[in-house]
Amino acid sequence: MRMSLGFVARVAGLCGFLLTVGAGAHAADLLRVYEAAVAHDPVLAEARAQLAEDRAGVPAAWAALYPHVGAAASVGENRAHVTGIGLPELTDYLSDSYSVTLTQPLFNGQALSGLGIARAQVRAGEAGLVQARQHLILAVTDAYFGVLKAQADVRVAKKQERLLGDIYRQARAFLRVGKGDIIAVEEAQANLQAARSEEIVARNAVRVARQNLWRLTHRRFSHLENLGPVQAQLPHPDAVGPWLAAAFTNQPLLRQARANLRAARANVHFQERAMWPTLSIVGEAQHGLGLLLPRVEVNQVGASLDLSVPIYQGGGVSANTQRAQAAVAVSQNRLRDIRDAIRTETTTAFLNLQSSVSELDAARAAKDAARISLHATRKGYEVGVRSIIDVLSTATQFAAAERSYNLALYDQIVARVALKSAAGVLEPEDIAAINALLIRRARTRVWHRGAAAARRGYPSGE
Repeated sequence: MRMSLGFVARVAGLCGFLLTVGAGAHAADLLRVYEAAVAHDPVLAEARAQLAEDRAGVPAAWAALYPHVGAAASVGENRAHVTGIGLPELTDYLSDSYSVTLTQPLFNGQALSGLGIARAQVRAGEAGLVQARQHLILAVTDAYFGVLKAQADVRVAKKQERLLGDIYRQARAFLRVGKGDIIAVEEAQANLQAARSEEIVARNAVRVARQNLWRLTHRRFSHLENLGPVQAQLPHPDAVGPWLAAAFTNQPLLRQARANLRAARANVHFQERAMWPTLSIVGEAQHGLGLLLPRVEVNQVGASLDLSVPIYQGGGVSANTQRAQAAVAVSQNRLRDIRDAIRTETTTAFLNLQSSVSELDAARAAKDAARISLHATRKGYEVGVRSIIDVLSTATQFAAAERSYNLALYDQIVARVALKSAAGVLEPEDIAAINALLIRRARTRVWHRGAAAARRGYPSGE
């Protein structure tokens, strides 16, 4: 039985689809890619673990201020030679003792400083977790649109190759009928070869961009949803002052640096207070048998107020205090550096987003103008008023204009995320807002695919 070529092609396409699914590749949008990155990102996992460690430090610091209960017991076999109370006596006997001690600190300045250190470390850990999440959002957005940009460059390169192929064939046809020359054919052929090389470079760039995305997600995606028509957006508010104010308030790196400075200052107090006296109340219940004299049993209960005053500890307190003070100076300088960096990054991100609007509008206009110029130049070449050099030049300009437009389009989206990241106000909800731009296009494409399948007589489906 003979099979039609169309049937064979459909079977081959189905097999290819099944192989793709079986290999673990998936279609995805930005939100799905971000969720995969959250599940696999080691930096985010490290920040969560660090916060858990910091939070465990608070009850550990409180433990120095809470009551301490201890118990001790001993059993021994003894031989005693007793003199001075009659005839000398040599006797063997068993002894045992056990005690329970309760100690409640009443004043411990060093332990209070340790509690301040632990609380500051928790605030630093919380800010570190927020910073890791915001960094991941920006990294995923950048990597996602990096793949889309690289894929757009491949499409431009393929279109350029087809266009130059048409020009090359047209130049050869003109040469055969005596309207052209061999130089024009060679020029067209050289440009065609260059376009094929550019396509190879563009395809390699896609592989690199996909590898960057895999590093964040540890997953392969067969298809990434693309952008639909996007209206360029200026910063809101369109003034750098409010963004700087938001950054100095919300930027997690700055909050972390401030918390680290508080912890460093608390550590200075902790080291200084090693010379402070400590005051505790101690209660003890004790049982002893045969400890003082054989066959003598002692049971006692008592309480005492204990005062401990360190006098000299080998110079360790002074050295540790100086070291802690130096750490404070390090934290202060780091805080100033972070403030300066945040001011620069926020201002730069604000200006980049402002510029991206005009760049996108200009790139769109340049692409439309390049298309018109290419069409007019090709018509002029056909009627003999323009040269092959003119055609090749305008074709190159059109490809460059398309690449510039794609770059401006994706950069405009990434610039929105970068500004919020610099200001420290980037949230997962921003991923969902950008993802909505992809979902609308994805639904449109699915509808068109279903309509086309219906026209061909096949059931529609994803």
